[in-house]
Amino acid sequence: MEAHKTLKNTRPDFFYKVDIVVIGAGQAGLSAAYYLKKAGIEPGKGFVVLDDEFAASGAWQHRWDSLTLDNVNGINDLPGMGFSDAVDTMDTTLQANTAIPKYYELYEKKFELPIIRPIRVSEVTARNGRFMIHTNGIQFSARGLINATGTWKTPNCPKYPGWEKFKGRQLHTGEYINADEFIGKHVIVVGGGISAIQLLGEISQVTQTTWVTRKPVDFRKDEFTPDVGREAVALVEKRVREGLPPNSVVSVTGLPLTPAIEKMLRDGVLDRKPMFKEITETGVRWEDGTTLDAAVIFWNTGFKHSLDHLAPLGLINDKGGIELSGRLATQVTKDPRIHLTGYGPSASTIGANRAGGAAARELIAYLKL
Repeated sequence: MEAHKTLKNTRPDFFYKVDIVVIGAGQAGLSAAYYLKKAGIEPGKGFVVLDDEFAASGAWQHRWDSLTLDNVNGINDLPGMGFSDAVDTMDTTLQANTAIPKYYELYEKKFELPIIRPIRVSEVTARNGRFMIHTNGIQFSARGLINATGTWKTPNCPKYPGWEKFKGRQLHTGEYINADEFIGKHVIVVGGGISAIQLLGEISQVTQTTWVTRKPVDFRKDEFTPDVGREAVALVEKRVREGLPPNSVVSVTGLPLTPAIEKMLRDGVLDRKPMFKEITETGVRWEDGTTLDAAVIFWNTGFKHSLDHLAPLGLINDKGGIELSGRLATQVTKDPRIHLTGYGPSASTIGANRAGGAAARELIAYLKL
């Protein structure tokens, strides 16, 4: 792209001026970019998308090998181009970490989106009515900002007492490749989300496992209808509009009791243990003094929103959240020139698409572009 060629020769301390910078080229970022271009904002001059990955698809390229089109938890079409236009969606054995990158790559090319990668945003500051986007490459100055950085880069790994004593291996969901690396090793799987349960089922087929969660998991036999989904998203949206930290949609809806989960229950794989009190050199210890030796502690404890680069803007309030407004709760109330997509109610795959469109339209209107 011409914009990219021009930027490569720019001095590092020169701030390249655009109207809008989108940070992140995952689903939410690509959706926002699509709607910005559709609204007539010129790619490269009117807006750019900064992505710290080496290839298209955001976090999808880092997912574990066993995540296929058969068991992935929802892949939604990006606006303007269906997933089935890029890959054979009938082949359910396709790995998500190869099929989705192919889709995103074709999508970026089809719509000629101004993606600049790999480039990492270190911080965003405000000066003279503009945002200064500091990176490890070209520096940018923008009037508006759409942040779509997601969560994959900031795993949430609670460090229980004794963390540093453990002589075995500790890893997080984001580091998982496949179950074969755990053969012959007792694995403690921590977490009650869909990823934890899926990977627990996978690992339990090759070695001994113990499942630990902070609280009992709410398995739902009721059908997950669109109405249930909308109600859950509405509850998450209510929190961010009040300036509270967002909860996950799953924490509201519970987990559907699928045939695979029912089998795990019958087989005794989902024999849940309460959260341990501390970690020892060889395993864990519970409140009542019971101990368990294990070679691996596998933390499936979710991710935090990657927002550290926005810290200089002082968006986080004394409740630990960011108050959002706008049609789909993407606009930062404290500074309407900033939109957060893939955050709160727009963290779901469906929500990210809609949020990208809303954020683009509302920011264009606010900046009077």
